[in-house]
Amino acid sequence: MFRQAFRSSLSSSLRTTSTSYAARFPKHAALSPALSRFLSQDARSKIQDAVKEYPLVLFMKGTPDAPQCGFSRAVVQLLDINGVPPEKIKTYDVLEDQELRNGIKEFSEWPTIPQVYVNGEFVGGCDIVLGMHQSGDLEKLLQQHDIIQATKSKSPSA
Repeated sequence: MFRQAFRSSLSSSLRTTSTSYAARFPKHAALSPALSRFLSQDARSKIQDAVKEYPLVLFMKGTPDAPQCGFSRAVVQLLDINGVPPEKIKTYDVLEDQELRNGIKEFSEWPTIPQVYVNGEFVGGCDIVLGMHQSGDLEKLLQQHDIIQATKSKSPSA
């Protein structure tokens, strides 16, 4: 799905620049100019469509049944603990497509995988999702977006 769009953007958009790279692109100053690439509008559009395709989208290494990295496994477990139904989640295995693996990092401006999106909005990686789970914010976010049902509290507050 993504391969063709990324391949065309890769061949025409790999750029090296002079020392003014950091001044021209401050957001990407930490990236090596030789390794930096720019997503084509077609590639960006395909990723944008993908993150809006389902209520929750997870870009991970491996699949939910067979994660290929501990961070991806942790996010899958956190989503499972919070009761995210399989029909409300779409996963993409970035190990199957190198262009997607690199492109999603540029799209989100987040350097690591896994990456979680809720209703088209980037939430974060494993560390962010774990922190949100620990604070109760993940459950609230999933409820606000009707991904999971609100749980009834054990004792009503008066």
